[in-house]
Amino acid sequence: MPPPLRLSTRRVRGFRPIKLFDPKEFLSNAGIGRTIHEYRAKQAIFSQGQSSDVVYYIQEGKVRLSVVSKQGKEATIALLGPGDFLGEGCIASDQPIRLATATAITNCALLKIDKKEMLRALHAEHLFSDMFVAYMVERHNRTQADLVDQLFNSSEKRLARALLLLAHFGKKDRPEEVTPDVSQETLAEMIGTTRSRVNFFMNRFRKLGFIHYNGGLRVHNSLLGVVLHE
Repeated sequence: MPPPLRLSTRRVRGFRPIKLFDPKEFLSNAGIGRTIHEYRAKQAIFSQGQSSDVVYYIQEGKVRLSVVSKQGKEATIALLGPGDFLGEGCIASDQPIRLATATAITNCALLKIDKKEMLRALHAEHLFSDMFVAYMVERHNRTQADLVDQLFNSSEKRLARALLLLAHFGKKDRPEEVTPDVSQETLAEMIGTTRSRVNFFMNRFRKLGFIHYNGGLRVHNSLLGVVLHE
């Protein structure tokens, strides 16, 4: 009976393992069609009405998205932070211009991705496209929740919800300090009320121990009771 065949254990010279695509690495480093840009607090990243041909990914810092009506009235529509995309609307062929203005709230580091490179990665790398689609669905759900909040909840509940979102409630074990530069005017724009009403509710929340100031605004999980209370 012939002896069994033995597989060779020798390595093939010149063979290199294929490196799998890593979405986190792609969004962390500069490369072809990707550059890292830094912005100072209050510096504009892009403006409403400008041509839309790049996507931004926030690596560090916080960014404010705002719109201005034809009558000149400005409104804050979102506050975004690390892990969020900006200007992703340019991926759609029917959005050639920016529909909002993006302004740095704090010092920021953003990865600027050319539209062509973004589309290439979405088509070629399934892990990246899955991650991006999941992000867009979550962002859409957040927008719908904001609309329901605006239509049916009182300004007090809307403010409580906005503060909890800014403090990343449910994503961290401890409440997070809200960026000090988020003014009461900005909060008023976000929830559709006046600065005086925001000031009134902020003082109430502080007296009840839901928030406190210690060089910055800190939000406690107990504030959730305001949102859940009927």
